[in-house]
Amino acid sequence: MTIYRQQLGGTGYVFDGLVDLLGKASPRRSGDELAGCAATSDAERAAAQLALADLPLTTFLTEAVVPYETDEVTRLIVDTHDATAFAPVSHMTVGELRDHLLEVAARPDSADVLAALAPGLIPETVAATSKIMRNQDLIAVSRAATATSAFRTTIGLPGRLATRLQPNHPVDDPRGVAASVLDGLLMGCGDAVVGINPASDSPHAVSDLLHLLDEIRQRFEIPTQSCVLTHVTTTIDLIEKDAPVDLVFQSVAGTEGANRSFGVDLAVLREGNEAGRSLRRGTVGNNVMYFETGQGSALSSGTHVGTGGRPVDQQTLEARAYAVAREFEPLLVNTVVGFIGPEYLYDGKQIIRAGLEDQFCGKLLGLPMGVDVCYTNHAEADQDDMDTLLTLLAVAGTAFVITVPGADDVMLGYQSLSFHDALYVREAADLRPAPEFEDWLRRQGMADDIGRILPVDVGTSPLRALGGAL
Repeated sequence: MTIYRQQLGGTGYVFDGLVDLLGKASPRRSGDELAGCAATSDAERAAAQLALADLPLTTFLTEAVVPYETDEVTRLIVDTHDATAFAPVSHMTVGELRDHLLEVAARPDSADVLAALAPGLIPETVAATSKIMRNQDLIAVSRAATATSAFRTTIGLPGRLATRLQPNHPVDDPRGVAASVLDGLLMGCGDAVVGINPASDSPHAVSDLLHLLDEIRQRFEIPTQSCVLTHVTTTIDLIEKDAPVDLVFQSVAGTEGANRSFGVDLAVLREGNEAGRSLRRGTVGNNVMYFETGQGSALSSGTHVGTGGRPVDQQTLEARAYAVAREFEPLLVNTVVGFIGPEYLYDGKQIIRAGLEDQFCGKLLGLPMGVDVCYTNHAEADQDDMDTLLTLLAVAGTAFVITVPGADDVMLGYQSLSFHDALYVREAADLRPAPEFEDWLRRQGMADDIGRILPVDVGTSPLRALGGAL
């Protein structure tokens, strides 16, 4: 194990291996302090960032953060690394990669260059680079990177911002779900997915919700995809029973142990992907996986220990979750950035920083990356913080955000974005819905020629039948 040293202001700092260095270089967050891997002072953090900036990128290919022998996520990262794509930057340090990315971001061919580089980058590399970047650096590079996916709509195109319409209900009442779907559609939401977190995990309840959403989609010929966010194994079973499954959902994390705590491994995810694709229900593509992640998930399950028995910082482990997602070419990936709680991201500043880091790391690794701009009610955050993060993410080119009625998820008990928030940010940042969905909105008289949502009386809307059924 390599010992890293750095002099700063007449004080010498020592970092016991790569895991220690990455943890100490991370911007401050409560989860790393809880895990015992954070810097103990701003001076130590600055010293770690200086040492990290001088680290050759090849170090991450020879010094594992989580042991190769005991972790299938590490084996996936190492075994699928594209040496040819890595070659143009293989001589660089972390600091030099940062400078290179910012230079590329200013070029007209930035999207092509970054897309070609993505297979050569591993999660630990992009996480390390993010740790020495300001917020504006993260935004600039994220904006320059483009990653698209498709099922019935195309996700991740420049100048577009899709939304997940999240019509959760405390008892999965069909009328309540349908009312939320109507509310969201009338405000131009739902082009990424109409996705329900079910109150019940019973296969029967999940099947009922799938049929409800599919009936609404087909009745109004809506170009979108539906998803009930149940466990991947439940979805596989429902596919075998001919349920109308569009997307296969699963929460994933950055270590084998954390994924096991979710009841999955790479083999199960591969089975889910194959089952979903076998249905061929997409019209413009066949990306069928929907993954959610979140900083702190490994720590919350006690599966965050890396090489040398040291705790790995939560942002590096979060980036490793994106390697899992990348393997399955998903339609959607989003970080539920403030959902796990203040034990991991304490306040609005930490949530904002984490959201920008996750967006940067996901897009740089080639994912159609979205963010659930959210917080729990016991965090030191409020809706003003969410407005700030939403606006920054729109500038950074996020693929999609999550929207719920009134920004208050009455089933999960946390605060997210409202349908109105999506209207605001599309207008403020000159963004449009996914093209297939925008065309549908226009045909319904619900959007103008440049994708802006028009006020519609539900009584005269083509969706009046859905409203009348309530």
